[in-house]
Amino acid sequence: MTLNWLEWLGYISSVIVAVSLLMSSIIKLRWYNLIGSILFAIYGFLINAIPVALINTVIVFINIYYLYKIYTEKEYFKIIEINEESKYLQSFYDFYRNDISKYFPDFRFSLQGTAVSFYILRNMVSAGIFIATEHDKESLLINLDFVMPEYRDFKIGKFIFEDNEEYFRDKGYLKLFCYASNKEQKTYLKKMGFMESHQEASTLMVRSLKVRDNFD
Repeated sequence: MTLNWLEWLGYISSVIVAVSLLMSSIIKLRWYNLIGSILFAIYGFLINAIPVALINTVIVFINIYYLYKIYTEKEYFKIIEINEESKYLQSFYDFYRNDISKYFPDFRFSLQGTAVSFYILRNMVSAGIFIATEHDKESLLINLDFVMPEYRDFKIGKFIFEDNEEYFRDKGYLKLFCYASNKEQKTYLKKMGFMESHQEASTLMVRSLKVRDNFD
């Protein structure tokens, strides 16, 4: 039996909605679900299945509402420096070990020799960890910049690398280096203002911190 284009539209819509439910990131879930519900609403109207069309139209507006909230709602972020004796850090690492290894395969749990290390709180919830050692006297090598999957919408990255540039400058650092182990991480680093370094392999990314104006 040959499927016509309307049936294909219905199947594709179903698959996109199903895929959206597999997303650990809320923002990705909303975007995929929005696309799927738009296609499903169109499908419902085209086959004259009004209940299907109407319920998916409602879902479209629900997704738009929550996406608007995600992008416009003011959230609270805070850096808390890590105590070397922190038991929570070990528990966090043990729980996310496999996910961490996808982005930082060479990372080994240790704060020895660490120059900068902190938790990132988002609305008072611990959402990520940042650990870096000195690359040289004026730059840091990021050993770990990990955010829990449900918070991967670039807001924490913006908070660290844009809103808190002064935090690193006050410690005497003017550049940040990080190895990109895969395409996804490389895309993230570029969004955060990193560029490919010409000092070493192309997987080494660098971000220069803005020099503070003396009149600021």
